[in-house]
Amino acid sequence: MTNLTITVDARTLKRARMRALEEDTSVNAVLRDYLEEYAGYRRERREAGWKLLELSRNLGAGSGGKGLPKREELYDREIARNRSSGPL
Repeated sequence: MTNLTITVDARTLKRARMRALEEDTSVNAVLRDYLEEYAGYRRERREAGWKLLELSRNLGAGSGGKGLPKREELYDREIARNRSSGPL
């Protein structure tokens, strides 16, 4: 990370520190978040997340709304039966 020096009047900085304290953050974190948004990093991350979700939908990797199988269903599959009867 790189340091950034800005000039702001004392009254504004005091009010910003008080508000940041109320929001359980710091002026530094607020400015960093703002600059990331301004530079487009957050937008790029959001868009990448949406693309990932779209890819997962298109691959059909979900359960099709069936939910997860029950434990009994997992152990009743052929692969589980073959492992229980064979050597480990």
